[in-house]
Amino acid sequence: MDDEPSGTPVVTVPDDRWLGLWRDGEAPVELRVWDLSTPTDLDPELVVMPYEGADRVAGALAGLDRLRVVQLLTAGYDHIRDRLPAGVTLANAAGVHDASTAELAVGLTIAAQRGIGEFARAQSEGAWLYSNRPALADAWVLLVGIGGVGSAIAARLAPFEVLLTRMGLRAREDPYGTVHGVEELPDLLPRHDVVVLAVPFTAATRHLADAAFLAAMPDGALLVNVSRGAVVDTDALLVELTSGRLRAALDVTDPEPLPPGHPLWAAPNTLISPHVGGNTSAFPPRARALLRDQLERFAAGRPLRHVVAGSARPARPALGQPAAPDRPGGTGGAGGGTGTPPVR
Repeated sequence: MDDEPSGTPVVTVPDDRWLGLWRDGEAPVELRVWDLSTPTDLDPELVVMPYEGADRVAGALAGLDRLRVVQLLTAGYDHIRDRLPAGVTLANAAGVHDASTAELAVGLTIAAQRGIGEFARAQSEGAWLYSNRPALADAWVLLVGIGGVGSAIAARLAPFEVLLTRMGLRAREDPYGTVHGVEELPDLLPRHDVVVLAVPFTAATRHLADAAFLAAMPDGALLVNVSRGAVVDTDALLVELTSGRLRAALDVTDPEPLPPGHPLWAAPNTLISPHVGGNTSAFPPRARALLRDQLERFAAGRPLRHVVAGSARPARPALGQPAAPDRPGGTGGAGGGTGTPPVR
């Protein structure tokens, strides 16, 4: 019948790392490689975007008549959400990078507290830089954002015997204790030695760490950012860093990549890693598991997971017909939903 979905859906992946998700003969979709850098005649129903530079190739999606879903390999989606064709569902890779990003957040915190960057520079000069440094043990740590990444950071901080305060969008109690709301920031910031940012980037979190936020942190406090660079007002941060009042450990910056000669490179008491929180050996196997589950759901018409825009259960195009996408704001389902996920 003309109104029945077409047969095996065509799904494109950006490179051959994502082929072979099933044993021969068991794949519920037809997997083809397309990196979006050139036009394609594959006409896929679902496109898996490249891990890096997805925003630079998003324009290639515009001509795909049967496109129903775009799947990201990143947790962040702010760089591409507004560049999708109307009605196309967008899903992110929530959970895939939680462990690796949390690992780096704790590593940056320890490195900054214990002066590991300074010791590495001293080693290259043959200098014995003996010094007393602040410990992570007994430090008051404010964790801003308690979604997947934030929760993973909290779990990894526990063995270090920190005094942890968790903050989300709203105040509440959960199985792990008290979650403070953002309205409590002015009261909490002056009482913490370390502030870790692990929030998604939205209009509400842009420049969350502004001049007032930073001024409320006590002298010598450490700001750790593993969320998005623009969550911090870079100019305001530079004022605090160059004065020597605050310290920073940043996996993300604004702008990004940080260009040569930018004053952040030379700011004192600053440790920078080049946005590598999720780019580890744990990424490919976890991403493959996510894709396998997500593509099986799509082929079977079951609700998709980690939907951040559009319908969690997009209708596949009918046999012989191009897609007729729903307008934005379709109905969510289990494991998905519409609109912006809860603030972490």
